[in-house]
Amino acid sequence: MQERGTVAPLNEPAPPAPTRATAGRCLATALVVAGLVVVADQVTTSIAEAHLRGPVHVLGPFGLDLGYNTGSAFSLFTGAPAGLALVAAAVVVALVWAAVRARRLSVAVALGLILGGAAGNLGDRLFRGHHGAVVDFITLTHWPTFNVADACITVGSVLLVVFLWTGSHRVPA
Repeated sequence: MQERGTVAPLNEPAPPAPTRATAGRCLATALVVAGLVVVADQVTTSIAEAHLRGPVHVLGPFGLDLGYNTGSAFSLFTGAPAGLALVAAAVVVALVWAAVRARRLSVAVALGLILGGAAGNLGDRLFRGHHGAVVDFITLTHWPTFNVADACITVGSVLLVVFLWTGSHRVPA
C-alpha cells in the first residue's frame, strides 16, 4: 500500500491583504524617506547656488557645476516647465497612492526615494524662481548634470524594479 500526504498547490497563493498597521507603517516610512530626500535636495541645492561660481573638479569623474534644466531627465521636453510641473504633481499623487498600498517596507523605501525626488524637483520648478527650471549641479564625465533629487529617483526606481521583479514585495506567509 502507498501512503498519501498532502498535495502541494500548483500555483502560489495570493498574498494576504496588508493589515492596517502594515499599511500605516509603509506609508509612514515612505513619507519619512521622501521628507529626508526633499530636505537633502533643497539644502544641497541652496548650498550649490550660494557657492558655485564655475566648474569644480572634485575627484575622478565627479565634479560640481551649476546648471538649470527646464526639461525633464536628460533635458527631454525642454521649454515646457508648466506641463512638466503638472505631470510631476500627478506623479507625486500617484506615488502617495502607491505608498498607501505598499505591503513591504522595502517597497515603501523605494517609493519614498522616488516621491522625495519628484517632490524636490517640483519644489524647484515652483519656488526657486528660475522660470520653472530645476537646479542641477552634480557632474560626472559623459553624463548629464543632475541633483540629489534626480539621484534618488534613479536609485528608488532601480530598487523598485528589483523588489517587484524578485517578488520581495510580497508579504511572507
